[in-house]
Parts: sequence; C-alpha cells; structure tokens
Amino acid sequence: MAVKSPSVLMVDDDASFRMVMEHELSSAGLEIETLAAGELVENKLLRQPFDVVLLDLHMGQMDGVETLRRIKQVRPFTEVIILTGHGSVEAAVQTLKLGAYDFLAKPCDLDHLESVIRNAARAREMRSENFALRQEIHRHEGDRRLIGRSMEMKKLRALTERVAPSESTVLIRGESGCGKEVVAREIHRLSTKGDRPFVTLDCGAMDESLALSELFGHERGAYTGADTRKHGLFEMADSGTILVDEVGDAPLSLQSRLLRVLETGTFRHLGGEESIKVDVRILAATHRDLEARVKDGTFRQDLYYRLNVLTIEVASLRERLTDVPELVEHFLRLLCPGQIPDVEPETMSILQGYSWPGNVRELRNVVERAVILSDRESIRPEDLPSNLAQDTAPWENSDASGVQSLGDVELRYLRSLLKRFDGSRAKVAAALGISERTLYRKLHPHRESDD
Repeated sequence: MAVKSPSVLMVDDDASFRMVMEHELSSAGLEIETLAAGELVENKLLRQPFDVVLLDLHMGQMDGVETLRRIKQVRPFTEVIILTGHGSVEAAVQTLKLGAYDFLAKPCDLDHLESVIRNAARAREMRSENFALRQEIHRHEGDRRLIGRSMEMKKLRALTERVAPSESTVLIRGESGCGKEVVAREIHRLSTKGDRPFVTLDCGAMDESLALSELFGHERGAYTGADTRKHGLFEMADSGTILVDEVGDAPLSLQSRLLRVLETGTFRHLGGEESIKVDVRILAATHRDLEARVKDGTFRQDLYYRLNVLTIEVASLRERLTDVPELVEHFLRLLCPGQIPDVEPETMSILQGYSWPGNVRELRNVVERAVILSDRESIRPEDLPSNLAQDTAPWENSDASGVQSLGDVELRYLRSLLKRFDGSRAKVAAALGISERTLYRKLHPHRESDD
C-alpha cells in the first residue's frame, strides 16, 4: 500500500521564493500549495486540511506569529514550520511556545527541509491518532470521571466532548461541590493540550494580593516580602490549560488583568514592565450569579462577555439522584481498594432520598465517614449521619391512627420530593426514573379514577 505524501501549505509574500519552493518540493514528491499572505490562511484551512504549513515570519498585514495563532485555532493538529530570513532567538522561542514544530532560517538545505516536513507530518498523524484514542477511551471509561447515567450526566458528557477540542474559553457554572473542577479536567484531558500542564487557581480561597501574585508572578521587590522573582500560574500553564476557579469572587484588580490575558495573550509580573506572552487555554468556574454581579458593579461586564463564550451548566446532585448508587460505588472503590463493603438497601434508600445541599463533595464525605464507622463488610443506616435520615423521611410521620395506607405514604413522599425540587414535576420524574404522565397519575389518583 502506497504511503500518502504529506500535504504542505506554504505561506510567504515573496513570489519568486514561493515559485522556487513549489517546484523543488513538488519534485521531491510532496503535495504543495502556496498563499501570498497570512490573512488568507484561515479560510484556506477551513476548506482544506494540510499536514504541514511552511510559514514566513515577516509578512505584510498579518505577520507569522499571528498567522500561527490562527492556524492553531482552526487546525490544532497541523504542524507549522517557521521559515524566515530574519531569524532570531527571541522569535524562535516565541513561535515554539505557540506550538510551531520547528524554526528554520533561509536559505536552508532542501534535503534537510524535506526531512523536517516529513517528520512533522508523522508527528501530526501521531497527535491526531492519540487524540482519537483519548476520545475513544473517554467514551468507554468516562463514567470513572463524570459519573452517572442520568440524562443530565449524558448531556454533560456529550457537551464536554464537543467543547474539548476547541481553543475557546469555557465558563463552567454550578453549585459548590457539584464537580465543576472535574468537568474542567475532563475538558483539558480530551483537548489537544491534554498531555500538557493543567493548573488551577481558587479565587475564593486567597486574598487579593496573593491571588495576583499566584496567577501572574512577581519581580523581586514588587512588595514587602517579595525577596525573589517568582513565576506565576500562567507561566506554569504555558502551552496547557488554566482553571480560574470561583472567578465570581475575583477582585476587580484581578479581573482587569485576566481580561488583558484573554484579549492579548500577554501579562506582566507584579512590579515588572516586560510583557510575557503565553499560549494558555482559560477555563473559568463559578457558583455565583455573574449577571447579578455585573449589575451591582462587582464583576466586569467586558470580562463576563469574554468568559461566556461557551457555557456548561453542571447539575446539582439533587437533580440527578439516580446517579447516587453509582457515585457511592465509585467512592467505595477509591476508599476501599481491597474488598468493597456492601451497601444495605435501606442505607441506599436514605442516600437517594437526601437533598444533598453539599452535592457530590458532601456525598463523598458521608461515604468516607460511613466506611470508617462500619464493620467494613456492609454500610448500614446507623453508619450514616443522623440528619440524613431526618431529611429523608418527613413523609414517614404517621397520623393519629399510627398507620397509613401504602398509597398515602407514596403520595406524601412524592409531595416531599416536589417540595425539594421546587415544584418541578420533570425533575422529580427524572429522579425517580418514571414519566411525567406516570407521576401525574400518582399525584392525582382520584382524577385517574374519575376518567
């Protein structure tokens, strides 16, 4: 079977150089097309993929650095070789950090150039195959990370897979403890940057000056106690992903600096004057109502618009109680690597009936507590905190006769669930695994008998 020749797109504003290179590389068996300007590249790549782009660094309206950035946004797996007569160490470092495969100075040996192109094409194929393999593994093993088979989790997994290959900013919203950081790590893992750094900053866990220093770094003497130069999280995440957690709690000074990075890809150390360029995908997470914060002036509207490119809503645990058994099993496997204790049916009933204000984080803590208090063979109701049973069973309070019919018990239980889900029949039906029509009949037995 014949090996496919690498497809090459050459971008250079020197017409004579383009003509010579097109002839020589075609003679070497490469499939090559050329463009005269960087601003033409994006549309070309949208219509047609190439294995390798040969890119001049110094061109007219759009230079090679900006063109490289556009290429990586449109075709992240395409390898780019910088070919220029105006080479410098600084330019080489900048383009390599932005994802260029190699940096060669004009004039270069044609045999060497052909070899670099073929190696780059092989690297592109391997990266593409590795990404496809990670996606396939995710489809088979995704439940180990985004756990659950409820409709909410199926939608979440599907959306995560769709946004992961993009370079766009993603805003992840949901209550505290519902798993926003887990979603962010999945986006990173499934992205083209999945084998590169992932770092996180919790804006709600530190004061303003510390958050600024952690995120952007500082120069020696920037403030009292800054005895040495320090690199920030953006530099640590270069070529990878950074999660700005609880961004709704970020002070305005941090918000303005974050906006600059989103708009320009540059920042400065505290106390520094040098602009530092980074290639970082920014993910943000919050449990705050950002729209309300924009209205009251505590969150910048322009930053909100820049963060809100793609939004993922993570459902609370009370909205997907059918996932509780699988989550419990997952936590037991983590906490008991040997023999996993059984969970008694009554115990699981209590766990599935609780409202979980602390979401998945609270469930994990409850399971860990139960493992410590249990006999390691089974998890019993008495191994759970007492407030769980109290919250779960308000419908069990008997009337004056001391006995209720099964229908009355069911009706009281369903009404308690409606109260817990703020009157949403759709959410109650989903949690119970029944249709809304069935739920309606159970809630209105007399109307059914009148039909």
